[in-house]
Amino acid sequence: MSVLKSLDIDLPQSEKRTLVSFLSLYIFFTIVILSFVMQFYYNFQKDLMIGEKRIILVQYASELIIELKNINTKPVSERIYPMDKRFKSAIYDSNSDLIFSTIKNPKIKLDQIIYNSDETIQYIKDPKSSYLGATYVLVKIVHDEQWQKEIIYTIILYGIIVFVIILFIGYFLSKLFLKPMRDALHLLDTFIKDTTHELNTPVSTIVANIEMIDTKNMDDEKLVQKINRIDIGAKTISNIYEDLTYLVLNNKIISQDKNLNLAKVCEQRIEYFSTLATVKEINISTDLDTNIMLYIDQKKISKVIDNLISNAIKYNKFGGSIHITLAQNTLSIKDTGCGISKENIDLMFDRYVRFDKSVGGFGIGLNIVKLICDEYNLSIKIISQVGVGTDVQIEF
Repeated sequence: MSVLKSLDIDLPQSEKRTLVSFLSLYIFFTIVILSFVMQFYYNFQKDLMIGEKRIILVQYASELIIELKNINTKPVSERIYPMDKRFKSAIYDSNSDLIFSTIKNPKIKLDQIIYNSDETIQYIKDPKSSYLGATYVLVKIVHDEQWQKEIIYTIILYGIIVFVIILFIGYFLSKLFLKPMRDALHLLDTFIKDTTHELNTPVSTIVANIEMIDTKNMDDEKLVQKINRIDIGAKTISNIYEDLTYLVLNNKIISQDKNLNLAKVCEQRIEYFSTLATVKEINISTDLDTNIMLYIDQKKISKVIDNLISNAIKYNKFGGSIHITLAQNTLSIKDTGCGISKENIDLMFDRYVRFDKSVGGFGIGLNIVKLICDEYNLSIKIISQVGVGTDVQIEF
């Protein structure tokens, strides 16, 4: 995400999620590969350093053996073990027992010619002849700490540089791979904008004219049913149109927030969907606290309630019921529909997600509800049981 912010790009949410997922996987494998490369480089440099030190240790060991040979020819009272500031040493007999040492607590591995121990490099040499009873000669020098610091610094520096370069290469590769999807989304977005623009006038005209028809005073029941069906179809199209408009504007509708009586808003939206509920013989009951006020844009809170009521009707059973409760800090819309499985509840707010394709819709309603709730810091919770129903609660 930091790469996206630093480059100041404005990507659609779906493309951004895809890009972040790709980059996360790309970065993970990049770090793993770089770790192996850096470990290999460190071990290579270490082996190279030990190889160089071995040449020096061979020379020291040869000098020590010559000194031992010279001492071996002297009387016992004049034998003094040779000391050298450049290295520490020890000699052992054929049973690996220590004869003499300038090393504190010397630990040997006679099966290894050269090895690391306690930040030191130790070299074992087997003289051709035994001097002072020595079968094995151990020479030891301390690691060069400055070498280790320089290697680690080099690895970190070049590791960061390579990582940044690979990261930018991965980013631009991902952008290249995502270009076909972006072009397709752009075409779809243009189509939706053109479609919603063309739908606006006819839908508004149909809804306005149907609302002016007084079906209560009509004697022809069949005509009333036809008008009701037209009313339901027009309101369904109108609701879809408003959802598409909201998405096309990318949630950039200017809010006109004010204190609203939430109970009155709920009653208006229930009345709006009353015809659709009547056709499915769904009973809508309410328990509304008329004193609840909320500072919010009326169109946006209406859109939230519309989508929740529409879903409660759409996914309800024939002859079911809906109970709407407005309490102190909670709006609850509970239905007796098909319900949602627990594993699908977290996916309910994802755009274009639909779990029951036997009913209409594009899977955008709850996504819009979530966008509006996030905008006003409203929390939304879904409690559902398959075959029993769903309770959607909005807390404010």
